[in-house]
Amino acid sequence: MLETHQLGLDGVLEIVPKRFGDHRGFFSETYNASLFSEAGIDLVFVQDNHSLSGAKGVLRGLHYQLSPRAQDKLVRVVRGSIFDVAVDIRKGSPTFGKWVGLELSAEKWNQIFVPKGFAHGFMTLEENTEVVYKVTDYYSPAHDRSIRYDDADIGIAWPIASDLIQLSDKDRAAPRLEILIEPADTIRYAATGAKRAGILRLPRQALHIELPKAARVEWRETYTAILADFLVQAAAYDPGR
Repeated sequence: MLETHQLGLDGVLEIVPKRFGDHRGFFSETYNASLFSEAGIDLVFVQDNHSLSGAKGVLRGLHYQLSPRAQDKLVRVVRGSIFDVAVDIRKGSPTFGKWVGLELSAEKWNQIFVPKGFAHGFMTLEENTEVVYKVTDYYSPAHDRSIRYDDADIGIAWPIASDLIQLSDKDRAAPRLEILIEPADTIRYAATGAKRAGILRLPRQALHIELPKAARVEWRETYTAILADFLVQAAAYDPGR
């Protein structure tokens, strides 16, 4: 029986393979298709990836691939340790934008399963950390996407200060989560977040806006301007009128 633990977001699991040790060292089955199938992970993995990060504080993520080339991932550490994160980016999900984090290490010998519909990233907690992970589709540059690791709307509590983090140029230039949201939803999402933060104080009905179909078609180019205009109107909103 495979040892698994729910992590609070639907489908994201911690997996702890058995490890058998003696005076010579240890032996472990890190992947067994039959056992994983019994645990509800009945998938075909087609590619194995292996990364080495020389420094503590290297951050890789948040990454995902668009459908139809989306990937399920099974991640483990063979040397060192990481703080691993999955973010729900499934449109319509009740936990959209929520995240879960888990420490993976060679010492703990645990793994994390991250299904399609989640962005994934990790931060190294030790020097010379090696991460190995299996994926269910091949890397596709045309479908490869990123989300900013420090997006305030997600609010990941990374365990190392941002000024000590090492990023690739690609990850440093990644867009925010709101790029995944339709324009009307983008405005509601941003305004609701601002309201929670105390920046805006609006009644709930003020956060409901319907956009014409033409605006929805070109939302990627127009949503920033729409949002800016909304926030100007929101600042002038008079609930007494």
